[in-house]
Amino acid sequence: MKLIVGLGNPGAKYARNRHNIGFMAVERIAADHGFSPWKSKHQGSISEGRFGSARAVLLRPETFMNRSGDSVMAACNFYKVDAQDVIVLHDELDLAPGKVKFKMGGGHAGHNGLRSIHAHLGPDYGRVRLGIGHPGHKDRVAGYVLNDFAKAEADWLDDVLRGVSDGAPWLAQGDAAKFMNAVSLRTAPPRPSTGTKGPAKAPPPAKDEERPTGSDERTALQKLMERFK
Repeated sequence: MKLIVGLGNPGAKYARNRHNIGFMAVERIAADHGFSPWKSKHQGSISEGRFGSARAVLLRPETFMNRSGDSVMAACNFYKVDAQDVIVLHDELDLAPGKVKFKMGGGHAGHNGLRSIHAHLGPDYGRVRLGIGHPGHKDRVAGYVLNDFAKAEADWLDDVLRGVSDGAPWLAQGDAAKFMNAVSLRTAPPRPSTGTKGPAKAPPPAKDEERPTGSDERTALQKLMERFK
């Protein structure tokens, strides 16, 4: 079983914040794959379901971002899930908007939600890094992540959420490569085929001066008639 955690802050005030893209992703997964209605449990909200034979629990910690680990640890203890079977979906400043990366283990890079999860589980869990871009200066980060996505970002955001949902069954099966392939089909679809080539064009006729010279093939009568035209 996989515990798939989307990070964010609870409440309508934060619902469309860039910091809440993890919440948005697990909500899309639950809606697209017919998971159970969300219910309050483990200091958060959970939704349960299956991708074929693979069982998964979706979790939205409702402890606020900097205490996300409290909720994740409570769910891990209840479901008897090890860190290796936890996958956290979170906003990533170091990736361009619309980019998605999967990694197993590693540091928290200053992300408060990951920092809290590290404190409870250690670093050996999976992460789906959902790029939101960087405001350009560290002093602007807090305001940037706690602001809503702009209307101009709606298209790429929808592609990312759909791609993550498409790939969720592969996350549940532990196949990161196939997960990333499903995401890329939404975020960077292959260009349409230009079609098969048509028949080759015939070469243009040779110019008069390029035609090979040779004997005059007219009959004597044709030559004589030409003289009296």
